[in-house]
Amino acid sequence: MTPTENFIAHLIELRDRLLRTLIGFVLVLVALLPFSNKIYSLLAAPLLAQLPSGGQMIATAVTTPFFVPMKVAMLAAFIISLPHTMYQAWSFVSPGLYAHEKKFMVPMIVASCCLFLTGMAFAYFLVFPVIFGFIVGAAPAGVAVMTDIANYLDFVISLFFAFGLAFQVPIAVILVVHFDWVSVVQLKAMRAYVVVAAFIVGAIFTPPDIVSQFMLALPIWLLYELGILLANFLGKAKNSRLESPD
Repeated sequence: MTPTENFIAHLIELRDRLLRTLIGFVLVLVALLPFSNKIYSLLAAPLLAQLPSGGQMIATAVTTPFFVPMKVAMLAAFIISLPHTMYQAWSFVSPGLYAHEKKFMVPMIVASCCLFLTGMAFAYFLVFPVIFGFIVGAAPAGVAVMTDIANYLDFVISLFFAFGLAFQVPIAVILVVHFDWVSVVQLKAMRAYVVVAAFIVGAIFTPPDIVSQFMLALPIWLLYELGILLANFLGKAKNSRLESPD
């Protein structure tokens, strides 16, 4: 097979993988659309639980009550179809990897997906109640907190991604050590800077109360320490295999 034919074959396979990914997403979305309002109610539960009795959310645009639940259904469909999406991506790139690379990357991909979902769950069950409790409690007397559903969706999506990405810290630490970009000793020396950066990130992505900032900064720091431990362990195991006789 000539280089041109090989390139075209890769493009065809990429097209097929992307098409399968899209089909998987659309099938899940179609199944979820009838339940989009219920899914949004579930997403809005942390805020509604903090509102005073009779409190509610509002829709300020004519089309918002239709499009916002649909966006929530799309977000849910993306999360549910994520394993299928990752499988299609892996099936495309895995033929070009060596056996030891596959053995290393498969656990990394699975762990990355699990950690992202764990970050979202951490935000929903632990962080949202604290944040919304602070926001509702900080409202001046006589001011009714009636959040627009579209603004609420944008806010929680930004927090979902902030916490999901924050929980990728161990994966990032393991990768930079595995590829010899940074040593474990250097990572340990950077602890103080990481703690400061974690609180800066917490201040950017959470409301101004110290509790919310701490709930994002603390996991980043702890996951950084976990990444150092795992990277050190994997590095020793790798060196042991290299030093052992065949």
